[in-house]
Amino acid sequence: MDIFDGLNDQQARAVRAVRGPVCILAGAGSGKTTTITRRIAHQVASGTFPASAILAVTFTDKAASEMRSRLAALGVHGVRASTFHAAALAQLHHLAPDPPGAVLPSKAVALRQLAASLPKPYRFRAVADLATEVEWARNRRISPAAYLDALGDHEPPIPAELMAGIYARYEKGKRERGLLDFEDLLEHAIRLYDEDDYARETFRNRYLAFTVDEYQDVNVLQEALLQRWLGERDELCVVGDDYQSIYGFTGASPRHLIELPRRLRGTTVITLTANHRSTPQILACANRLVPRLGGTRKVLEPTRPPGPEPEARCFPDEHAELTHLTQRIAALHDDGMPLESIAILFRINLRSEDYEEALEASGIPFQVGDASFLERPAARRMLRVLERSDRRDVAALVAEAARRDGLVEGELVGAGDAEITRQGDLARLVRLAAAFDDGRRSAQDLARDLRTRFSTGGAGFGVHLLTYHRAKGLEFDAVFLPRLQDGELPFRRARNPQDVAEERRLLYVGITRARRFLFLSWVKGGRWRPSPFLDELGVTAGIRRAPASHDADRALDALKRWRLQTARAAAVPAYVVFHDSTLADIAARAPTRHDELASVPGVGPAKLERYGDEVLSVLRSAAGGGGDPG
Repeated sequence: MDIFDGLNDQQARAVRAVRGPVCILAGAGSGKTTTITRRIAHQVASGTFPASAILAVTFTDKAASEMRSRLAALGVHGVRASTFHAAALAQLHHLAPDPPGAVLPSKAVALRQLAASLPKPYRFRAVADLATEVEWARNRRISPAAYLDALGDHEPPIPAELMAGIYARYEKGKRERGLLDFEDLLEHAIRLYDEDDYARETFRNRYLAFTVDEYQDVNVLQEALLQRWLGERDELCVVGDDYQSIYGFTGASPRHLIELPRRLRGTTVITLTANHRSTPQILACANRLVPRLGGTRKVLEPTRPPGPEPEARCFPDEHAELTHLTQRIAALHDDGMPLESIAILFRINLRSEDYEEALEASGIPFQVGDASFLERPAARRMLRVLERSDRRDVAALVAEAARRDGLVEGELVGAGDAEITRQGDLARLVRLAAAFDDGRRSAQDLARDLRTRFSTGGAGFGVHLLTYHRAKGLEFDAVFLPRLQDGELPFRRARNPQDVAEERRLLYVGITRARRFLFLSWVKGGRWRPSPFLDELGVTAGIRRAPASHDADRALDALKRWRLQTARAAAVPAYVVFHDSTLADIAARAPTRHDELASVPGVGPAKLERYGDEVLSVLRSAAGGGGDPG
């Protein structure tokens, strides 16, 4: 493969910049992986650096493997592509005087033992939140002794004094057992290069050029190691998008990316804005957030043909929103879209349950990218209780078990995402048990019922259910962003401007996952208020919204009458003409032209040709007449 084959002018400029420092600001869908692998290949092919002298750093093993595969396809072998942690571990093995200790695969076991000693109100808090808090401190290079003073407005998942004690005991336990966690790998490598002249010079003689992917996700600890690798050199290429910096809880900050040209004099800055993923309509929606995203201004430019306008819908309650969501998915699938090309995104794992239940009830297969309901800690523990019991007062049994596991009744204060999810799971299990309990069926019957009801997902096929964080880097033909509520996105724990800014970037990431169809929805009424981000998107200026409900109802009634007459004349079932969900969508969108009608899922070319004029005529009559049918 020719290194410059298929590249646009922006990408080609980046590939030609074989000497550092280089900063590539790669907008969503702009082909950053293609660009950086071609650049590395050109560094080798041009003789600028031998392959063995290049270290490329990514954030996941999957991304590193993809980079190696792409380089191999370009005929380049020998480049080291790995994560920060894998690179640090290899360097410790080869350069440290003493081999590193065993690496903990997870903090969970050690922290679970420590959490058992907490006072009762906090004893059952999700261990994942405690692990996240330890990582919050370690990734900022904050020691247990400095933890309390460094908190600022950051809120730990348990009272600060208790968390400080857990953190100190966790670190002490590791040292006593000679164990390392992933943050230790980076700290030990930093210390090695600070203290060992031989190791430092050996490493710097081996690696002469560096590429860092997803640089907006680098934290203080990783940046410190990168600086030791570089020394006084500047042969560095960083690639990232500050608009997609969404991992602040790990200590990541987009400032490393934004400030690189100020830190390294003579940095070549190249911006990739040509988007190869999404339609112009979806990019126009995403670009409305740009004025509030800050950082380095990047307005995505479309290269794909036009598609349907994003749909923004407000509903009176959550049930109506879920019903519409499943109907729209069914219509897309009826129109030939594979379910695997559809994704529903949500803010925290807990929300997946609503969509699991709605899709399961509609007979639509799904797969859960994050832990599904029955795989999460609360449900796993409850299933063990149920499967070991023959009690028939199942509601009481589940309520007792939930209380033992620390179910909080009332407001949950200061909890992290994992604990919020766990509490929601416990409460849902109590509700499910109460609905199931008839005095005749046993606890084991409830366990079987739960496994049957919630086992549709996770099989690797069906609609994707993902958090916004998990969806980053992925793309789908159709993306649903439901529950755009204040307190959901931005999430209610976003209390300062920096947190709110990251929540806005989450929405930007969600929007830019969509290739052709984008659906935004929210509930207004009762305790629900629309997300303030909807005002920034300008849902009343450019994104199609539903007409007044009485107009849509009148149009739907007229369409159903027309469909019945048409089906009878053709001697076919009514659904053969149009599915119910397709008619509802036509009524909601109120198209006035053929191209608008064609953008409705479920209206393919054949149906458009056969029924298009009649449908538009029915809509005009329902609205009072007028308009051009073409």
